[in-house]
Amino acid sequence: MAKKILVVDDELEIIKVVRAYLERAGFVVVTAREGHEALAVFRHERPHLVILDLNLPGMDGLDVCRTLRRDSDVPIIMLTARIEEQDRLIGLELGADDYVLKPFSPREIVARVRTILRRAEGMPHRAEVISASNVSVDLLRHTATINSKPLDLTTMEFNLLAVLVEHPGQVFTRQQLLEQVEGIAYEAYERTIDTHIKNLRKKLCDDCEDSHFIETVRGVGYRFCEAEA
Repeated sequence: MAKKILVVDDELEIIKVVRAYLERAGFVVVTAREGHEALAVFRHERPHLVILDLNLPGMDGLDVCRTLRRDSDVPIIMLTARIEEQDRLIGLELGADDYVLKPFSPREIVARVRTILRRAEGMPHRAEVISASNVSVDLLRHTATINSKPLDLTTMEFNLLAVLVEHPGQVFTRQQLLEQVEGIAYEAYERTIDTHIKNLRKKLCDDCEDSHFIETVRGVGYRFCEAEA
């Protein structure tokens, strides 16, 4: 069954172009041009992924992202202008999975959609449940727990945690983490890993004084550290 994509942008020409490329790639596309309409379309259509512009009339993209995250883990790709770096970081902290800078290539949009949907469907050919320390990740059910308590993770956070937990003690660069969770790595997206790791640490309570989970290896990247006996 074809995956359904919701494209939200107030510029009609952008909607037309993105829709044409996505439909040519085999996706079903629904659209909205402002925030409240986007939420209504989302609730009615239940898309598999949302492409969301930040600069929307009325209810802006950040508010739409925040509202979606209250009751859904649907993957979200933000569209944003290069000058809005702070907004991009806020969007990632709110739970967006990725962002694409304007102006962009429609082919890049299609590639990003395919990649994120592949990782959202799970990681085949691995153990169903992987664990390290008191953190457990169920790949088939797409759930994660710490001390048997469920973690509320975005798709990107879940996949990053799965990679790190599966290889405790191994140091991953940002590029390696992107390649592991997406299959590709663009230099422009490597810095988004820092924001996702920051969010993941908060959810693991890794900002506490006695934390031991995700360690920053200065000048290299990140690794998952198991609790000491």
